[in-house]
Amino acid sequence: MNPNEQNDDQEDDLLPEYDLSQLTGGVRGKSLQRYRAGTNLALLAPEIRAAFPTDEAVNAALRSLIPSTHPA
Repeated sequence: MNPNEQNDDQEDDLLPEYDLSQLTGGVRGKSLQRYRAGTNLALLAPEIRAAFPTDEAVNAALRSLIPSTHPA
């Protein structure tokens, strides 16, 4: 088979130098819970994004809404 021809049955983009015997034992999603615990994202509306273009600007605005009696 010509190396430039596409193999329609199977697309194998793995390079020949990879040793498949060493690629076993992976666990899908093993870090997902830890990742989610450390990530807190909020989708901002376009007009809000325009008014507060940086993380620092958003955080400063939100901090101004927290009562001073609230523990930081």
